[in-house]
Amino acid sequence: MARVRLRALYRLLIFTHFIFLFQRGAGILNPMDFLALQAIKKNLHDLPGSMFFESWNFISEPCNFSGVYCDGDRVVALNLGDSRSGSPGLIGRIDPAIGRLTALSELTVVPGRIFGALPESLAELKSLRFLLIKGNLISGRIPASLGQIQGLETVDLSSNRLSGIIPFSIGAVKALSTFIVSHNNLSGPVPRFISQSLTRLDLSHNNLTGSLPPHGLPASLRYLSVSWNHLSGPVDRVLSGLNQLNYVDLSANRFSGLIPAALFSFPLQSLQLQRNQLYGRVNPVGPVTIPTVDLSFNRFYGEISPTFSMVQNLYLNNNRFSGHVPSCLVEKLLDSNIQTLYLQHNFLTGIEINPAVEIPQSSSLCLYYNCLVLPLDTPCPWKAGRDRARPVSQCTSVERVKP
Repeated sequence: MARVRLRALYRLLIFTHFIFLFQRGAGILNPMDFLALQAIKKNLHDLPGSMFFESWNFISEPCNFSGVYCDGDRVVALNLGDSRSGSPGLIGRIDPAIGRLTALSELTVVPGRIFGALPESLAELKSLRFLLIKGNLISGRIPASLGQIQGLETVDLSSNRLSGIIPFSIGAVKALSTFIVSHNNLSGPVPRFISQSLTRLDLSHNNLTGSLPPHGLPASLRYLSVSWNHLSGPVDRVLSGLNQLNYVDLSANRFSGLIPAALFSFPLQSLQLQRNQLYGRVNPVGPVTIPTVDLSFNRFYGEISPTFSMVQNLYLNNNRFSGHVPSCLVEKLLDSNIQTLYLQHNFLTGIEINPAVEIPQSSSLCLYYNCLVLPLDTPCPWKAGRDRARPVSQCTSVERVKP
């Protein structure tokens, strides 16, 4: 009986609230939205130093709360937490009642200590376009039901504790333009993404396995990062069709095979292919103008192409390159046009450089552990080791040029 009376009193208070706002001439928020905001507030709290919820006083107009944006009587955007740099964020769980905000088009949560699973009720937000919940302690699986929101454009769930697979249903969202789930514990294969609007895909720092899906990445991609996973297989066919890329990071995986020569002609600002099992000769079709190229820790062999002379940061170390260092690379280094030239741990046999020359302070050259006598001693990264040259027995072996 007491509970029944309390519920009746609670409904009366809500009714009184709406009458109060009406008498003041204020807009009346949809009752479902009002109750949803109350449930959200009940399960989330400010971390010490945050005052985000200070304005969430339910005797006033909720559309004036911090982070709440309305269109008429509906909440259309909800930004939980103080977005200013250095804000400590929030702690607690995201209440399933958030699914009642059915007019919501934008949901963001600032980095903090929000834990628990993503509510399945997020799939009820059919108008949602922008979902950003990064830098928290969210665990569990990514709800496959998110794929039911066909208007979803941006998803960023990075730097959480999510596990399980990336739902294939999300890859089928046709409006998707940005999908970021880096720095989680996700596993399984990379799904096929069909959206021709997808420009940014970041799946890095997870435990994904398998190969990149053939014809599964749209030509619209401009940013692609799948680094630090357990992916394998060839990449030549996958990359060949992505000629709008300006950033590629496939590093720290188990990719194998050749890399397409056409890749070096793409409008890239950074090409990161290090720490894989890629092999073959590297012969770009024309001058390479990519500012940073990292092919280190692979199995590339043959002579170093002079077409790399326009690269500012060139990492070819820990491969099987042989022959002489192209003189044009040396000239660009001495002119400070090349800032980093790492060639250590290869099978290079010569470099034409004056032993008395001084390397510009803004540039770095490392030649350790090759088949040559160092013409000058330059500082190398500590990971290059202390050995200045390879043993002679390794330098006379033909095995070095085989993948």
